[in-house]
Amino acid sequence: MSVPRRRVLACVVAATAAGLVGPTDAGAQATEGDPGRMLPHNGFDLRRRSIPLEAIVSGGPPRDGIPAIDRPRFVPARNARLAPGDRVLGVLHRGVARAYPVRILNWHEIVNDRIGTDPIAVTYCPLCGSGVVFSSVAGGRELDFGVSGLLYESDMLLYDRQTESLWSQLKYRAVSGPMLDQRLTRLPADHTTWRDWRARHPRTEVLSFDTGFERDYGRDPYDGYDRDPATLFPVSRTDARLPPKTWVLGVEHGGHHKAYPLDAL
Repeated sequence: MSVPRRRVLACVVAATAAGLVGPTDAGAQATEGDPGRMLPHNGFDLRRRSIPLEAIVSGGPPRDGIPAIDRPRFVPARNARLAPGDRVLGVLHRGVARAYPVRILNWHEIVNDRIGTDPIAVTYCPLCGSGVVFSSVAGGRELDFGVSGLLYESDMLLYDRQTESLWSQLKYRAVSGPMLDQRLTRLPADHTTWRDWRARHPRTEVLSFDTGFERDYGRDPYDGYDRDPATLFPVSRTDARLPPKTWVLGVEHGGHHKAYPLDAL
């Protein structure tokens, strides 16, 4: 599925779950207090934050319990070992095409990569089905990211290893720590099938299953979750116009947000 550049966020499961539609958080606050609140949140210092403390929940794994890929290896398209219908996040940056299979991202959620001299972070939240690619430069410094094990509105919170600030994937900004309110620059990416991406970019490089980790990339650890009407983790706002896990195309433009159900498209 090819989508216009810049304006399209991602294909998202649980459209209302990750704050995609609606205003910014009504109870957001920055505080300096809360002594002794670090350990329940995987050791992150949340004394300065822009979201309510009670909205930051553990997803289960500890910090880096889901390991990011820091040394990605790539293979040519002919060696990809992907089925035509396998989903990928496709990135075309400075003339270089790369595909990141969702089969791998389900297990790692973050790939710290570099295209030419540009550092990028490829992020994927299996709970939302949201794939977003960022420049890894923010606040004038280069960052690399890990999986915090924490969630906000059922969406992943990244953390940068340089300052241990937490970053919201779908808000593109830091929600706690020294980088509070710094924003990430989103890069154009396609959430599509391997068949489509390879047809448009036959010379694409593909993230190798040789990741350095022992994972069963043939198995989806979240299989069936998208068909379960319930969400595993709480969300603050719901909207009865669509079932919670409807796949949508999320569009933001000029400060406005809209969701288009894929079934309608």
